[in-house]
Amino acid sequence: MPKNVADTPFFEPSPVSYIIDPDRPLLIRSQTLVANRIVRPHTHPRGQYAWARKGVLRIISDHSVWIVPPTHAVWIPGGTRHQVASETRAEVRHVFVDPSRTVRAGAPRLDRCAVLAVTALMRELTLRLEAILAEEPDETRRLRFCDVMIDELDRLEEAPLHLPGGRDPRLVRLTRHLGEHPDDRRPLAELASFVGASIRTLERLFAEETGLTYRRWRARLRLLAAIERLERGDSTTAVAMSLGYSSPSAFTASFREEFGEPPRTFLRG
Repeated sequence: MPKNVADTPFFEPSPVSYIIDPDRPLLIRSQTLVANRIVRPHTHPRGQYAWARKGVLRIISDHSVWIVPPTHAVWIPGGTRHQVASETRAEVRHVFVDPSRTVRAGAPRLDRCAVLAVTALMRELTLRLEAILAEEPDETRRLRFCDVMIDELDRLEEAPLHLPGGRDPRLVRLTRHLGEHPDDRRPLAELASFVGASIRTLERLFAEETGLTYRRWRARLRLLAAIERLERGDSTTAVAMSLGYSSPSAFTASFREEFGEPPRTFLRG
């Protein structure tokens, strides 16, 4: 999240996301975001598939954050309150799915956002959709194209690019602070004093409200921050040192353990 949201220029959600029309199952909006832009908190009836061809998106929903590099996209179910933010320039495609269509029916917990690994087919379908909707005169062909795209969306695999923030005010204060300052290396005892809670209480809240231990949550936070910096062009060495890793190899090993691939391979998709 930008360091000072109050000073961040806001923009309004797309009016396309509020159109309900079963005869137009997919609608799309292409958008270029400059750095430090964030959409106002909102909901809309259409589900949203957001993919940045370039740049990294942050999706903020309730007290959780999803990081979305160009190799991935985010699925936001209709009716989910959320914000879309970009700390760097981003070229984004927003695809809105009419509520008459069932999407991600086989996935668990349909009431939440999810980051999805984008296949080569889905990438090309997304790039082609705008022209199909604007230029294809044959309604049957348009609908057939939409059917193929929805079918591919259903098959995309979920990725662990999610950072839950909890709900207890003390935990929220801590996770929000660390989200804005991932390089804060103070021990948990000092951070616990900062938010007015004991170490034991914070460890319990992390386990109960985020599903992660404090150590695992901090590790994922650092790795998600690394994705944004690597996408901006920072070197692996610079990122590793700035986030407190003992060496670039230690950072790479941690990244591989969390995401299954070394950083550069992951970002190339």
